[in-house]
Amino acid sequence: MQDHYLALGVSSSASPADIKKAYRHQAAQHHPDRNPAPDAAARFRAVQEAYDILGDRAKRETYDNNRKRNLLDDPLETARGIWADYFQRLL
Repeated sequence: MQDHYLALGVSSSASPADIKKAYRHQAAQHHPDRNPAPDAAARFRAVQEAYDILGDRAKRETYDNNRKRNLLDDPLETARGIWADYFQRLL
């Protein structure tokens, strides 16, 4: 699973305005017409895909839920929460 926040260079708590600003910056930086690097086109597509997901509120919410389910945000904090909930049910 590709990390769209990493592709845009923003945190998972970024506002929609921050995501749009980061997208414009990254898209300009990696556009194949402006960047002669051999991987520029692939990086540009990754940035576009990231913005397609993170720029849409419903898609972003689904993506964030999937990230949390896959323990991508903070695995230790997620594990602590799971164990705390488990032990609280036992006691």
